Order: sequence, then structure tokens, then C-alpha cells
Amino acid sequence: MKYLHTMIRVRDLDATLKFFCEGLGLKENRRMDNEQGKYTLVFLSAPETPQAEIELTYNWGSEEDYGSARNFGHLAFRVDDIYATCERLQAMGYTINRPPRDGHMAFVRSPDLISVELLQEGHLPPKEPWASMPNTGTW
Repeated sequence: MKYLHTMIRVRDLDATLKFFCEGLGLKENRRMDNEQGKYTLVFLSAPETPQAEIELTYNWGSEEDYGSARNFGHLAFRVDDIYATCERLQAMGYTINRPPRDGHMAFVRSPDLISVELLQEGHLPPKEPWASMPNTGTW
């Protein structure tokens, strides 16, 4: 058996690509536009694990509300510097829902409300403003 990918439906493909590629540093591996089915599939992966992909599914013109069900859980990424990653995402306008107060773990949501866990490689010492920053919303 071989793990292939996790699929998430997205409402705004450009906004979602900005979050995952510019914000988190994932790379686009391939893209498929299906004219007949009226959808686009984009496969992304982290540079260190290109075989473990996220499939973004964008249904053209769909008004369906995908909701924010918690039965999916979250995506998780190990990062080299959790503070720098959170600072970059925050500067891009994303809310850090669970700040990295412990120097190890944070949560943020994509434009499609997908919960993303960031885990520091090892542990960094607590650092302000993160150490005293409260949680915001849900993740």
C-alpha cells in the first residue's frame, strides 16, 4: 500500500494557492483542468516530502458551502522556524488561531477554513509576542 494524497475542496483557488505556496512554502507539482467536468485539480507538496500530496479540488462556478466540519481534522507540517512561519502568515493577513506559545506548535486556517497545524522541528524557547498571545477562534 502507498499513501497518495489528501483532497480538500476549495472555494477560491488563487487565495488557497497563495496560502499554501507563498505562506507555507508548498510547491505545485501538477495541475489538471477538466472542461467537461468543470473542475480543476492542483497537487501540492512540501519540498522535503514530494510524494505526500494535497489535492486541491476547485469546482468552477460552484456555490456549494463546504462548511467547516471538524470531522476532517487538520493538515500538519513540520517547519524549521515556527516563529518565522507564523510571522510570514500573519503579515499576509492570516490569523494565527493557536499561537506558538510553547515554541513548538501553532494552528492557522486556510482561506477555506482548513485547519493547519505547524510543528517546530525540535523546540524553540518561548518568545514574545507569541508567548502571551491568546487563542483566537477555533482551529
